[in-house]
Amino acid sequence: MEKKNKRSFNLAPKCVVVAALFGVSSLASADQFGIQIAGGVADHHVRKLDLGFVWDPNLTWWEIGGWHFALLGEAHAAWWHTDEGNVHEDIGEFGVTPVVRFIKSAGYFRPFIEAGVGVRLLTHPRISSNYTLSTAFQFADMVGVGAQFGEHQQYQFGYRFQHVSNASIKEPNPGINFQQIYVQYNF
Repeated sequence: MEKKNKRSFNLAPKCVVVAALFGVSSLASADQFGIQIAGGVADHHVRKLDLGFVWDPNLTWWEIGGWHFALLGEAHAAWWHTDEGNVHEDIGEFGVTPVVRFIKSAGYFRPFIEAGVGVRLLTHPRISSNYTLSTAFQFADMVGVGAQFGEHQQYQFGYRFQHVSNASIKEPNPGINFQQIYVQYNF
């Protein structure tokens, strides 16, 4: 009788693990992932090429007249190039940003507005001999507009204004402002 109880006791954790795996896989199928490519310009002749990976966990709330709020996660790797680069012509940027979006809930074409604040790590904080961001660690806040469209909402384009600065962790803190256009494909 003791063997039977031990066997059923050992089977219970396995059933819990299998049920959890099925639950996680059903949640993952509701998620949407995308690849984003952006180009931008800033002061001091800085041009930016950005590759982003976007995760939409389908977290939505507050339905208002056919529109709702959504939360997305983005990871970015970017390359900055400047003609003023008497110190560094090329700078790498890596970071993550949570994004809140107010988007139309239905239809083939769904416009949106968005905002986010994230963190960035630069390979070099000094852009030229007379222009530095002081620290490699930066904050990146942005606001933007765009639209998602397609049979399965697989396409997206938009415009973003992005400010990158260290929030006065170290002075000087001039920051840098980017104007960016992006396209995205969602899987």
